Amino acid sequence: MTKADIVADIAKKTGVDKTTALVIVEAFMASVKDSLINDENVYLRGFGSFILKKRAQKTARNISKNTTIIIPEHNIPAFKPAKSFMQEVAGEALAAMES
Repeated sequence: MTKADIVADIAKKTGVDKTTALVIVEAFMASVKDSLINDENVYLRGFGSFILKKRAQKTARNISKNTTIIIPEHNIPAFKPAKSFMQEVAGEALAAMES
């Protein structure tokens, strides 16, 4: 599903026009991104959490120059689905396997 599909689905379900739905979706994404940039996790009860995971410093190889480089400690964004969300998805998968 693409962003355009999500916008169309929201427009259909809420009755707002696609332009308004697009503005809302993009504002949501910007809010999540800004929160993560400011080291703030985003919690959506019943859906999941957008969190930052800290990656430790590590040593890597630059194959083209045959040198060792150090990658500093850094954060990466991640999504952790809520337990109820995972159960619903697993339930759909189990139902599909049984039929």
